[in-house]
Amino acid sequence: KTDLQDVKLLPLVEFLELGNKEGTGVWLDSDEAVETLAPHLDSTPVVALNFSSFSDGRCYSSAVILRRRYAYQGEIRAVGDVRLDQLEQMSRCGFDAYELACDQDREKAMKFLEQNFSYSYPSTVREMPLFADRYINN
Repeated sequence: KTDLQDVKLLPLVEFLELGNKEGTGVWLDSDEAVETLAPHLDSTPVVALNFSSFSDGRCYSSAVILRRRYAYQGEIRAVGDVRLDQLEQMSRCGFDAYELACDQDREKAMKFLEQNFSYSYPSTVREMPLFADRYINN
């Protein structure tokens, strides 16, 4: 089996032109539709979603679509402007690998991901909205 760190990531256009070859993953920018990957997901080990800026949240939606709609089991990697305070929500949306922005501390990120949070925004992990959970359980 291919070590996922060694998977060559191709931009979406090149990936679609060349076809999916063993050991090849795909890189999507936030303005590219993740739905175009549907026919290729069973044989794509890594989908990297590029956060072009900290404030662009479209990749969160792409990760949720991959996990929920397509039941994608491969690695979803966050790349680009990835910051510590995004990691918890990223993990709840289906990301399972992260390439931090160069000014972020890897050790802090590891500790941050090990924390358990009592309440979070709705996600792929939690079906019931937070407000409903609080209302029902009080």
